[in-house]
Amino acid sequence: MSYKYEKNLVRNAQKLRKDMTPEERRLWYDFLKKLPITINRQKNIGTYIVDFFISSKRIAIEIDGVGHGEEEQYKKDVIRDEELNKIGITVLRYQNYDINKNFNGVCRDILKKLSILEEDLK
Repeated sequence: MSYKYEKNLVRNAQKLRKDMTPEERRLWYDFLKKLPITINRQKNIGTYIVDFFISSKRIAIEIDGVGHGEEEQYKKDVIRDEELNKIGITVLRYQNYDINKNFNGVCRDILKKLSILEEDLK
């Protein structure tokens, strides 16, 4: 399925793909890239760029840094998630802390949400 997006965000998305955070890089190279489904990095959807997007499951994965804990950014994230939900996209959010301290737990949670069994990956 194709989603409309703001054309002026394309360059920004390309830059974000090139300059991933350490946590995004770890999740991508150590886990997501190896899954047997298509996953896009820094995908433009509407007026947003989501960190990772699995169109076949209609799931976006966001990795939140420390700034997302602040009230103003939290409110923006809630609005963003609601707008994506309105077009049928579920947003999974994980903190940088979770990627760094509970990486295997994050991976298991993503597999569960994607309905992929770990046995399917072997």
